[in-house]
Amino acid sequence: MTATHRNQFWFLPGVLANSLVFAMLAYVAFLHAFYPDLYYLNVQEDEFMEWATFWSFFLAAAGCVWAAVRQWKNTATLPWFLAGLSLFCFIVAMEEISWAQRVLAYRPPTYFLAENFQQELNFHNFVTRDLRKLALYTILSAYGILLPVLARIPISRRLLNGLGIIAPPLELLPVFAVALALTLNYPWRFTNETVEFMMGAGFLFAAVAGVAQFSGHKTQDRARYSSMSVLISAALVIGLALGTVALARYGRAHDPDVLNLAAVEIDALRRDFVAMAERSDETFPSRKNLHKRIYSYESKYGGGYLFDGEFSALVSRGLPQERADYFLDPWNSPYWIRLKWDSKHRTQFTAFVYSFGPNRRRDSTRSGILGDDVGTFVFRDRKVRR
Repeated sequence: MTATHRNQFWFLPGVLANSLVFAMLAYVAFLHAFYPDLYYLNVQEDEFMEWATFWSFFLAAAGCVWAAVRQWKNTATLPWFLAGLSLFCFIVAMEEISWAQRVLAYRPPTYFLAENFQQELNFHNFVTRDLRKLALYTILSAYGILLPVLARIPISRRLLNGLGIIAPPLELLPVFAVALALTLNYPWRFTNETVEFMMGAGFLFAAVAGVAQFSGHKTQDRARYSSMSVLISAALVIGLALGTVALARYGRAHDPDVLNLAAVEIDALRRDFVAMAERSDETFPSRKNLHKRIYSYESKYGGGYLFDGEFSALVSRGLPQERADYFLDPWNSPYWIRLKWDSKHRTQFTAFVYSFGPNRRRDSTRSGILGDDVGTFVFRDRKVRR
C-alpha cells in the first residue's frame, strides 16, 4: 500500500488526535497560569504527566509491534522500521520511569548513585544536556515533520516505500511542530515534561495509523477504525496514568518502624545543616533559591562536611554504608534540601530537608512539606549578614 493511499483515511482521525493533544496542552497551560502549585505537582516524578508519557510510549511500542506483524503478514516485507520504532518507544518509556526503580524501591548500582546526578537507574542523564536537546530536536524534526512531508512527494515517497520506512501521517505534523516550538522557546518551567508527553502521544497515534495501514480494510472502514482507535488509545493513556498515580499514592504500606527510621535520619540531617550554617552563612550559596538532592548539594557546596556529620554517623546504629554515602532514605530515594531566599530583601532564608516518603513521589511544594513526605525545617526566616 503506498503512502498516498495510506493518508487518504487519516483526516478525521488526525483531527481527533490533534484535538486531544492540544486539549492536554491547554490544560497544562491553564494550571501553570492559575494553579501553579497544582501544576508543579502534576509535572513531578511519578505524577500524572510522567505516567501519561510512560503509557503513551509503552502503548506506542505495543502498537508498532502490532503494525509490524501486520506488515509482515500482509506484504511479506521485513518490518525493520516499525520494529526499530517499537524498541525506541519501549526504551524511552522505561527510561521515563527509571526502569521502575521508584516503583519497586530497589537500590540502583553504585555507579548510577555516584555518576548519575539524579541517582537513578537511567542512561539518558549520562548524556550532556546539549546532546539530549539535539537528540530531541532531531527526532521531532526528522520523524515528526520531515518524514511525513517527504512521504507526500512522489519521488521521495517511492524511495521511502522501497526502503520500508513508514512515515507518520502528515495530519500529525502540528503535534510534532508545536512540541518542537515549545522545546525551542521553553515558555514555562518544566516545559520538557509537556513536550515529552506530546512526543509520546505523536508516536502513539502514528502507531495507530500504522496498524490501520496494514489492516486490509477499505479506506472508509480504516477511517472509522482509526478514529475509534485514537479515542480508545487516548482513554487508555489517561485511565492508566490516573490509575498508576493512585496506586503509587495509596498502594504502598506506611510501616511505622520505617517512618520512624526516616524521621531519625531527617533529624540528623537537620542538625548537620544547622552546624554548617553556624560555621558560615556562606554555606548556603549565592543568596539564591536552591532545590537539590543532598548528595548533589554536598558534592557542589558542602566541602565534605556532611560526609562526616551526624547522618553519616548513623552507620554505627545500623544505617547501611551505601545509603549513608549517597544520602538515600529507607526507600532508596534521595534525601533533598530546599532553600528559599526572601525575594525582596535577600537578608533571610528558609530551608527544609525531606524525603519522598513511602509513596516515593514528591508531595511537597516549594514552601511546605506535604503528603507523606518525611521532612523538617532547618531554618524558618533565618537572618543573615548582608
